[in-house]
Amino acid sequence: APESLMQALEDLDYLAALDNNGNLSEFGIIMSEFPLDPQLSKSLLASCEFECVDEMLTIAAMVTAPSCFLEAPPGTEEMALSCWRRFSHPAGDHFTLINIFNAFKEASANSTDQGGPEQWCGDYSLSCAALRMAGIIRDELLEIMKRIELPISEPSFGSEENVLSIKKALLSGYFMHIARDVDGSGNYLMLTHKQVAQLHPSSSYHNSRRIPEWVVFHEFSISEDNSIRVISEISPDLFAELVPQYYFSNLPPSESKDILQEVINHLTPVSATKKEQK
Repeated sequence: APESLMQALEDLDYLAALDNNGNLSEFGIIMSEFPLDPQLSKSLLASCEFECVDEMLTIAAMVTAPSCFLEAPPGTEEMALSCWRRFSHPAGDHFTLINIFNAFKEASANSTDQGGPEQWCGDYSLSCAALRMAGIIRDELLEIMKRIELPISEPSFGSEENVLSIKKALLSGYFMHIARDVDGSGNYLMLTHKQVAQLHPSSSYHNSRRIPEWVVFHEFSISEDNSIRVISEISPDLFAELVPQYYFSNLPPSESKDILQEVINHLTPVSATKKEQK
């Protein structure tokens, strides 16, 4: 549909993938090298700047591959959730996916143990096929990065600085996927339109005591009870630091936008000084 095409072009423009004539920019050409959606490509390229390439490669592979969470048989849902919570990371689902992938790699390396990775996946209600596919995708993305000679930072998952860097890389591509919990009960209002969404059951925040106010999410699904999937906590300050101003100015009016505008106004003098120094 023409409206969908215009929206897609607008999104590419927000991501700096187009030049003033509507053609691919130099940055857009590099983004197009990756067989990923544009937002994920942008986040992967941003990880070069923030030195968290190893971790973003894993996230990109895990969200591109089929879901690694198996559908639990009726009556065993709580048992499956209990298994998945062992990999939970306080920063959110993107980080939980890294924990799962790293644990699967370790289980595969120790395949001489009884059962191997298949048994390990069965024990944790995870899909061995999906995790193997994620490994293949990750290897392909790494090869592309090497081919076009992008800098690849060493893994440093676990440090606070690395967590912040991953969030910055994610927000560089997914600033259009921000939602705010408006009443403290997990009812998330998305910034782009006045649509309320719930956390997907596979989220580490689902049915937990701590519901983050501001989140970045990977995707929104109407078919799954208006849920947002793969969610990680962010701060308004971090969003204000990384969001393109021309995108933010086009957001529909809302209480969330007013809150973010106050943050941006507060950060503007500092940002201007940093730009001058740069």
